[in-house]
Amino acid sequence: MTRSEAHALLVSLTKSASLLRHMRSIELVMEAYAEKLGHDQNAWGIAGLLHDADYEAYPDRHPHVIVTRLRELGEHEIAHAISAHYTKWNVPYETLMDKALLACDELTGFIIACCQVRPDGINSLEVRSVVKKLKDRSFAAKVERDEVYKGAELLGVELTDHIAFIISVLKKNREELAI
Repeated sequence: MTRSEAHALLVSLTKSASLLRHMRSIELVMEAYAEKLGHDQNAWGIAGLLHDADYEAYPDRHPHVIVTRLRELGEHEIAHAISAHYTKWNVPYETLMDKALLACDELTGFIIACCQVRPDGINSLEVRSVVKKLKDRSFAAKVERDEVYKGAELLGVELTDHIAFIISVLKKNREELAI
């Protein structure tokens, strides 16, 4: 699947600007991790781009609609990663892509939430600020902290290093993401 095919599939299912931005941010972080770890940047990026593609149109069937569609298109590895991006779904983590998508999803969204309450957005955001906000359960209360911690553990990275990596990717793309 090409990136343009994935984008066409995404916009056929998702209209929300904030959800589209979320998926684009995960795409960017996943591509950067793939590059860092020596994996397929296109596949990892598409997994990030499409991981919530069916959430708006089919919230009660998420992620089954997008996973089924990807399997029909022969994109089994990407489909599996998307089917596993939440630990409570009890899907086994078979590949590094599976683990990376779980590790990047909630935390990237959380870091963006941290940016939104800062006067200069991501420009001066530091790891320690994110760690402090993670401990404050009233901040971005819908973010499941257990998913953040389990994702870093499964990916095999220290949480602070993981946060620093995501911040660096988001900073490089701050204009596009408006953070």
